[in-house]
Amino acid sequence: MLKNLIELAKSVIIAIVAAVLIITFVFETVSVDGLSMFPTLNNKDRLIVEKVSYYFRYPKVNDIIVLKYPADTREKFIKRVVAVAGDKVKIEDNRLFVNGIEKDEPYLNEKFINGFFNEVTVPENTVFVLGDNRNNSRDSRFPDVGFVNKKLIVGRAVLRLYPFNKIGRIR
Repeated sequence: MLKNLIELAKSVIIAIVAAVLIITFVFETVSVDGLSMFPTLNNKDRLIVEKVSYYFRYPKVNDIIVLKYPADTREKFIKRVVAVAGDKVKIEDNRLFVNGIEKDEPYLNEKFINGFFNEVTVPENTVFVLGDNRNNSRDSRFPDVGFVNKKLIVGRAVLRLYPFNKIGRIR
C-alpha cells in the first residue's frame, strides 16, 4: 500500500515538473484581450504560443508574436512583425513602407489614420510590430512600445483553439 502511494506521488511530481518545463520553454496558451489584431484575431480568442523556434532563429516579417509590454512586462501584447533588424520603416499617407517598398497588407482591418513618422531603421536585436487594426493598436509607433527587444518576445502565435469554429493555424 505504502509502495503504491510512493509511486503515485513520484508520478504526480514528474507530471508537474514536465508541465512546468513545457509551459516555461515550449508552449503556452494565451487569451486575446482587445481588438488590436482584428480581423486576424478577435477578443477572447484562445491561442497556443510556440516558444522554441525563437531560441534558434530571429522572428520573421509577418510572424504574429506575443511580447511583454516594454512599459510593464507583466502585460502581454499580440502583434504582427512588420520589420526586423536593419530594415528601414516609414509610414506615409496611411501606407507602410519597408526598405522603400510599400507593403501589401491584405490582413488589415482598415487603412490607419495615425502614426506618421519619418523613416527609422530597426536596431539590432529588435523588431518593429504593428497591430492589424491600426486605428486601435498600441504598437511600435508609440514610444512606450517602440522597437521590441528580442528578449521581450514570448513566442509565436501558431494555433487558435477557441472559438471552436475557427480552430486552426494563424496567418
